[in-house]
Amino acid sequence: MEGLRPLLPAYGGACIDSVVPPLLDPTLDPPDWMPEDLLAAERIVLLVLDGLGWTQLEQHRAELPTLSSLAGRAITSVAPTTTATALTSITTGLTPGVHGIVGYRMLVDRRVLNVLRWSAEGRDARGAIPPEQTQPHPVFEAQRPPVITRAEFRDTGFTRAHLHQTRLAGWRMPSTLVTEVAAAVGRDEPFVYAYYDGIDKIAHEFGLGAHYRAELRAADRLVADLLEVIGDAALVVISDHGQVDVGDQVIVPDPAVLAHVDQQSGEGRFRWLHARPGHARQLLEAAAAHHADTAWVLGVDEVIDEGWFGPEVTDAARSRLGDVALVARDEVSFVDPADTGLFELRARHGSLTEAEMLVPFLYRTGR
Repeated sequence: MEGLRPLLPAYGGACIDSVVPPLLDPTLDPPDWMPEDLLAAERIVLLVLDGLGWTQLEQHRAELPTLSSLAGRAITSVAPTTTATALTSITTGLTPGVHGIVGYRMLVDRRVLNVLRWSAEGRDARGAIPPEQTQPHPVFEAQRPPVITRAEFRDTGFTRAHLHQTRLAGWRMPSTLVTEVAAAVGRDEPFVYAYYDGIDKIAHEFGLGAHYRAELRAADRLVADLLEVIGDAALVVISDHGQVDVGDQVIVPDPAVLAHVDQQSGEGRFRWLHARPGHARQLLEAAAAHHADTAWVLGVDEVIDEGWFGPEVTDAARSRLGDVALVARDEVSFVDPADTGLFELRARHGSLTEAEMLVPFLYRTGR
């Protein structure tokens, strides 16, 4: 793996940040990679299948007959390749450097905010860190389309950050997702957004083995069911990121590195190290010395200069980044004791490998 370069997002081009604006506004100059007959559709359903990368699609086409029958291509996700950042880029049409949701766990006012739980220091942070101020940009071009997502997500801080002022309809079982999409299309809604997280959840808990393949088949049936009920509406299927099965290949940063660390943010495959005051240079040198064999190790200025978060990084977004990025190149994950959950994650994402960065853009323009 030595010498492998990170795959950078194609911001403004064939990237998930460029999907929604032209689907919502046909007067925009159409991107050359998006088919004209899709842009001309009177009604469009956009389905996000969380966690289905292009690499995994290619490797498991036997489990995915419906998805494999759709036209399409690979496009890129954003950096980091994590749900919180990627979904916000999809709904806002903005790069992470502008919308400011720069990771699953990010530093806000000296506290590490878990964006998906919208908690800091183990407590609900919706009051202390208002979601609509943390991500203030309009979503879906301020058009307020119907959004079909998990019912449990309705009142979360992250929903308020990346789906504010939309018309939410909750689902608890995949059949309900299909029913709600059918109802929205039946009302002649011009654009419907639906989100399904099953693939990502199963991959995290069980890896990319038998359980994952079974979930792929279930997700493919979900897409087939949607095609049955949406009539002549167009269907677009994308994802937020791919997956890497790290198993038990977890790495605790070397003590020589941790000696310079004040706190950590980010995720296991895109770990931000925040330096103790005056230790940024020593931290970068130590991290490179001990972990460059398995990771890309970059200082924050290099990450910004190379455009990982887009051509513009606002002051607010910059303040949420660490000093040194430890970005897994091999199939490993970097441990932060404060980053815990109900179980040890087997498949992960966040880095800029092809398996995580490339995602599908699939479509059917109508019957």
